[in-house]
Amino acid sequence: ERLPPPPSPTDESVWSDIARFYLIGLGERGQAALREFGVWDDVVACCTSVPGRMDWAPDAGPDEGVENIFTDRPVMTQVLPRDKLVGVLHQHILKNYRGKIDMEYTKEVTPIDFDNEGSSSVKIGVSDCATDFLRDTPSNVGMQNLAEEELCDVDGMEVVTTKLLVAADGTQRTIANEMEKADKEKRDSMSFFDKLRYGPSFYVKRYDDDNQRVYKTIPIKVPSKWRNDLNYSARSKDGRVLFDSLPADANGNQCAALLLKRDDEVAQENTDPKKLREVFDEVLPQFSALLDDDMIENVAKKPPSFLPSFRYVAPRLNQGDRTVILGDAIHTVKPYFGLGANSALQDVQILKQSIESTNTMKEATHLFSQQRAAESKALVEISRELDRPGLLGVFTFIVPLIVDSIFNKLAPKIFSPNTIAMLQKRENTFRGIRRRKRFERVGQIATLGTFFTALTMGAKQLIRTLSRVTGKRNTTVAMSFVGGIAAIAVAKKAAVFLVPGMAPADVLTKASTGKGEGKESPLRTIQPYNSENEDLSSDFVGGGI
Repeated sequence: ERLPPPPSPTDESVWSDIARFYLIGLGERGQAALREFGVWDDVVACCTSVPGRMDWAPDAGPDEGVENIFTDRPVMTQVLPRDKLVGVLHQHILKNYRGKIDMEYTKEVTPIDFDNEGSSSVKIGVSDCATDFLRDTPSNVGMQNLAEEELCDVDGMEVVTTKLLVAADGTQRTIANEMEKADKEKRDSMSFFDKLRYGPSFYVKRYDDDNQRVYKTIPIKVPSKWRNDLNYSARSKDGRVLFDSLPADANGNQCAALLLKRDDEVAQENTDPKKLREVFDEVLPQFSALLDDDMIENVAKKPPSFLPSFRYVAPRLNQGDRTVILGDAIHTVKPYFGLGANSALQDVQILKQSIESTNTMKEATHLFSQQRAAESKALVEISRELDRPGLLGVFTFIVPLIVDSIFNKLAPKIFSPNTIAMLQKRENTFRGIRRRKRFERVGQIATLGTFFTALTMGAKQLIRTLSRVTGKRNTTVAMSFVGGIAAIAVAKKAAVFLVPGMAPADVLTKASTGKGEGKESPLRTIQPYNSENEDLSSDFVGGGI
């Protein structure tokens, strides 16, 4: 690990700085993995349970938040700082595996030969790194501008070999980038027919972020009359401002994230505190009352933090027979749907099972790659489809969400819930979700086609009658009739969602808390619908906030 050792999970002098650390939410996937490793009891002792959420719609007053407590999910989301989880795992290893596992910190690993000694080992260089290298937290963004060569002594590296190299270096992807480079060099030296036998090239797929938001973290203390174990959220009507807060402890302290477009004036470092206060007073008055002027000034001063961009590696997760990569290094997603940390823990669980179920390391690394490579790609592609901007987002996110929810309500035994709900279920593979949704799209189109065919046959007679009464041509009456009905139906269903700058979090909340005359939104199933939905208690649970 190139970073220093993590702080103790029980050192309150460290964790009392609420806005310093990323919060992650552990759902069903992550909890199952940690239970298999025998460490869940230690982890949950450092977590805060989140049984539900309270949301304010854009037009809601400070006292009009809607509370939703989830009582029928398989597990309850457990929230803790990411580095505290690392600290728990560190302490667990020291306590239970001393002498069996050595942990080396402030070390950088550089691959030298992935196929060393006839693929029987991997040759790597181990370099000493600066001991003051900072962990990546919201409070130090922008502070590490030195080149990697200045942080780690690569010239004085120690060369060693290992029988298995497992790279979990996150979005930095040091090993993945080296795998991409090594694969290209190897293929460049091959003949045409050798390339055909070798198979497709390894690559890192890097997406440009076309719906970028930045955020600033804010520590808040919820009032005594508020529940201190809920996820609180609100947003502006125009999609400019998103606010999401998670419990940091059981004492009412929460870490909130203020999300804004990158070019928003109040998202900048050293922005005007008065303008920031005006945004809170106008859009988030219930939270503005919790922040004194000193806190507003501190938030205005701090630089923005960035959400990760979507990336995955393909078509395999191994290089040779002795190297595998996992976690954020193979699938980077935004933290809207609780799949980042949880999927990374599931990767480790599946690697463990691959090693235990095979006879050689070669078999294990290739089995792991077969099981998770396509899964990682599907996860990133699905997540990106849920985060597209503008009109593209309407067709990749909003329309499928509406159609899925309506069909699932009408025929739940035939049509599955919406994609977001499906993603939360541990037994659902990401590839399986994609295949099922594509199959269901065919059924949905066929059903709608049949319905409109029958409707057309009935409408023909009505059009003939209207034509005789009005004296107009059949085609004129038909176009007016169909166009009017379609326009009314589409406008009624979609108007509430088609807001400029809308993010996934907006749609989730709009869909689940529709106001007006006590009627439920047709998308109510976005919230937990009996035991088939795990946990959507936060739009940001399980990611980086």
